Amino acid sequence: MAIHTYPIPVSEIRERYLKLYSGAVNDVMRFKYKRHCALPSEYAPLNRDMKLAGVAFTVKGAPDITTDGEFEMRAKMLEDLHAESIVMWDCTGDKVTAQWGEVMTMAAIRAGCRGAFINGIRDTDAILEQNFPIFNIYRTNVGMLGRFRMYYYQKPVRIGEINVIPGDWIFGDIDGVICVPGELAYDVLVESEKILSTEDGIRNMVRSGMKPTEVVANGGYF
Repeated sequence: MAIHTYPIPVSEIRERYLKLYSGAVNDVMRFKYKRHCALPSEYAPLNRDMKLAGVAFTVKGAPDITTDGEFEMRAKMLEDLHAESIVMWDCTGDKVTAQWGEVMTMAAIRAGCRGAFINGIRDTDAILEQNFPIFNIYRTNVGMLGRFRMYYYQKPVRIGEINVIPGDWIFGDIDGVICVPGELAYDVLVESEKILSTEDGIRNMVRSGMKPTEVVANGGYF
């Protein structure tokens, strides 16, 4: 994992990201840093109030009928999860199996992991009871053993158009998930917080009865 240093603790960065919304973060990445950062839009929160914020821990897997060593690798991956991590699965397009379930959720929470981004899940009710943030594409009762397997973890992966590198920052809400390069995470946070402050002023202009053209003339936008 790439090691990045920040002026404040990682836990504080996470808490401040959780107060943002993804549109603001995307705008900062797009207009200030000229980078595309949005992960595929088909991934959605299991519960609409769930948000992801933390450091990327990457996993690569694919449809595969082999099973030798699969349980052992999965167990080792769960042991290596670190505090404030978001486990990011590149599933190579699998839309059949559940790569995540109840017991993996329990292990992840014990490791201090803060969420998962993955194609398929099962044991949905049990995951919801644990209030573990998950962004996924589908739910299924089909387990992964003999159908899908992990190949490696904590190496760069590609999800949609985005390269996700261990140590990058992940932020997601009801409007989607964003990957912020680790070296930019703090600066993007600060710039995104400025947008929230600016938008408070715009809301006040609209509430005051200003016409949209007047709002724009006074530095606002829509």
